[in-house]
Amino acid sequence: MTSQVAERTWQHNVHLSGGAPAERPGEPAWLSAARRSAFDWLSQHGFPTRKDEDWRYFDLAPVLGLAFSPNREPSIEPRAADLGAVAGPSLGGPRLVVLNGRYSPLLSDVTLGLGDGLHVASLAGEIRDGGPGLAQRWGDGAYSHAFDALNAALAVDGVYIELAPQTTADAAIEIVYLTVAAGDLPLVSPRSVIFAQAGSRATIVETHLGLGHGHSLTNSHTRVVLAAGAHVEHYRFQAEGPEASHLSVVEVHAGEASRFASRTLAVGGLRARHEVRARLVAPSAELRLDGLYLPAGEQCHDNPVLVEHLAPGCTSRQLYKGIVKDAGHGIFNGHVIVGAAAVGTEAHQTNKTLLLSDRAEVDTRPRLEIFTDEVAATHGAAVGQLDQDALFYLRSRGIPDRDAQAMLVAGFAADVLDGFAPGPVRGLADRLVGSHLEAGSGAYQPEVKR
Repeated sequence: MTSQVAERTWQHNVHLSGGAPAERPGEPAWLSAARRSAFDWLSQHGFPTRKDEDWRYFDLAPVLGLAFSPNREPSIEPRAADLGAVAGPSLGGPRLVVLNGRYSPLLSDVTLGLGDGLHVASLAGEIRDGGPGLAQRWGDGAYSHAFDALNAALAVDGVYIELAPQTTADAAIEIVYLTVAAGDLPLVSPRSVIFAQAGSRATIVETHLGLGHGHSLTNSHTRVVLAAGAHVEHYRFQAEGPEASHLSVVEVHAGEASRFASRTLAVGGLRARHEVRARLVAPSAELRLDGLYLPAGEQCHDNPVLVEHLAPGCTSRQLYKGIVKDAGHGIFNGHVIVGAAAVGTEAHQTNKTLLLSDRAEVDTRPRLEIFTDEVAATHGAAVGQLDQDALFYLRSRGIPDRDAQAMLVAGFAADVLDGFAPGPVRGLADRLVGSHLEAGSGAYQPEVKR
């Protein structure tokens, strides 16, 4: 399909200005080809609708009806104080800031925690320098939906992290994705690649934040490749603005005896989709996925998870919990596939949701597909409200009603939050949950200083 036809398809569906991605000066041939391929895929398949099984509960119409501007630099340049107001203090290691889809050296600080064997850079810089193996780690050209292809077509920057064999990163590596919703409606498409070589270990903390007020669309993709014996602890915080739309994908390829643990906490955005796709491609890989999502007001939080067991003796565990208040809408769409070669798989999937109002809504759909014998697999879902007997007991002990409810909500969230590393990471999680439940309408958004 020609770029002219593809451009008309985009303009018709999402009114994107700028059209097809132009070939950039100095861009390697493999990347230009990957962009064209993604663009053609998008043109041929179009955007998902409620008829698509994985999008049936998530209404895209408000997103597709806005005239977003891709790859525009912010009209207002935030200061370090603006970043500190929403992101808080550094976690003690390198902090890489991606501002409206582009790495910001002015807001970043990579002077801390960079020992031997740890390489961090902007993705654009890595592409420009011709980093070896990047073409294979960029992606395999298999897109699960149009926004996945859209990111591959539009992404100009992000973060590249590589750990040498047997390297241990002593401090957490922090990636802050900051979207400034000022001026033209920004569509930002950050793309990041994390490559953990054999026996390496690291903690990665992704935080998605917003500055200013107004509509924006973040469409991010993080690809994590773990070689044999690599261990990565991954945290994803999403606290974007009250009118933001957020679509993110974390894609994981887990090698032999590797371990990947990811914990997602979502409080921000008007519409948000936090997708995880994991492939356990070699024996004895381990995967842990936890999530806590707290839609309030009229927020919608969608959590699609796909785990593919493709090798023997692998383990995956999922625990996702939703706390839904006001007219919020929580969605969990979990799918585990155990392939024919994955003998000895252990896979467990649990989703629980707490509804705090009569208007709160939840859709939950845990699924298992098993194509071999000798596996241990479970899945389940539960939806409920606060235990009235427990509330009565706490009130009878002199605890005010508001405090009693807060205690029960905290207890419900505890087994997910307890998985967050103690110290700054857990502190950030507690602050976001506390302020969100108190406000009931999203994360605090300071004004951008002009």
